Amino acid sequence: MKDNMAKGMTKSETLTALAEKLGKSRKEVAEMLDAVVNLAYEEAKKSGEFTIPGLGKLLKKHREARMGRNPATGEQIKIPAKTVVKFRVAKAAKDSIL
Repeated sequence: MKDNMAKGMTKSETLTALAEKLGKSRKEVAEMLDAVVNLAYEEAKKSGEFTIPGLGKLLKKHREARMGRNPATGEQIKIPAKTVVKFRVAKAAKDSIL
């Protein structure tokens, strides 16, 4: 018996589940999922965010340079500025899952 709490669904399992739920072929579902993912990447890169209603928001955020510490040696190091991607979970998703 498969323990779903230990690991999430694979892409293949996700496509099969969505295809069955929507009455579409796996190929159609894969094309739709790829289109959503590509749209999310393009919009987050262009405008800095992409919202999936009811699920959350993909955010592009600039992180300033800062001082940190090398955990092995304790030596102080300068961490350079960089752009990071974050995902902020929607309240509806939190309420449904927790």
